[in-house]
Amino acid sequence: MIELADVTQHYGVRPVLRGVNLRIERGEVVVVLGPNGMGKTTLLGVMGGVLSPQRGSVVIDGRRRRASVEDELAIRKMAVYLPDSPWLPGHRTGREFLFAVGRLYDINEEWLIDHIDRLLTLFELTTQGDSPIRSYSAGQKKKIALGSALVTEAPVLLLDEPFSGGLDPSGLMALKRVFQRHAQRKQLTIVLTSPVPEIVEEIATRIIILHQGQILAFDTLDGLQRMTACRGPLSEVLERLIYPETSDRLEQYFEGSRQ
Repeated sequence: MIELADVTQHYGVRPVLRGVNLRIERGEVVVVLGPNGMGKTTLLGVMGGVLSPQRGSVVIDGRRRRASVEDELAIRKMAVYLPDSPWLPGHRTGREFLFAVGRLYDINEEWLIDHIDRLLTLFELTTQGDSPIRSYSAGQKKKIALGSALVTEAPVLLLDEPFSGGLDPSGLMALKRVFQRHAQRKQLTIVLTSPVPEIVEEIATRIIILHQGQILAFDTLDGLQRMTACRGPLSEVLERLIYPETSDRLEQYFEGSRQ
């Protein structure tokens, strides 16, 4: 469904992605984890077409990004990229914005109206949905942004930190269940980043560990646990793979407290 071959991206002389190769299958929920500044957002941007890699190729559902105008337009219909802090039209209501996005993706109007009602109910925005977006809280804006991705009914969602930005516990739980159900029943393919492994551990079919612009590991949680000889949660697996110095600092801290 999504294939990257030898993808390399630089900002100036600094390499951010270095020879990345991966294949993501239809219906997977793939979570990209790693330290800040190691290429997670860049990787999603390259998949989403907002960045052009200096080398390598990105293929989605058999079509190569930027190979032709026809291929690129087809990919944009099937793969929706949502950045961490997207622009939202403050003068529009949430309902109007979701309707406009849905029509851009040629969603049937009757179905679209019903889907918007269900999204607003899901995210507890039934009242606020008819107010201008500028009046929304940060968490409500995040919910509307996420709703704009879901309302497209695109088969591929590329989401940069969808669980951050002020979502309340109810919103977090709802979003996780939506991702799981759509992946299982609609074969929706979701690639997302997260700074908090505990939030995404239960929904990830596979996990990409990105470190210094390269894929350090790409496997299921069970596979990563075997690789690191750690049967603990994902946070402990990450600690062994890319944060060993954190354990050292903690040990030094606790040693000092015993003196």
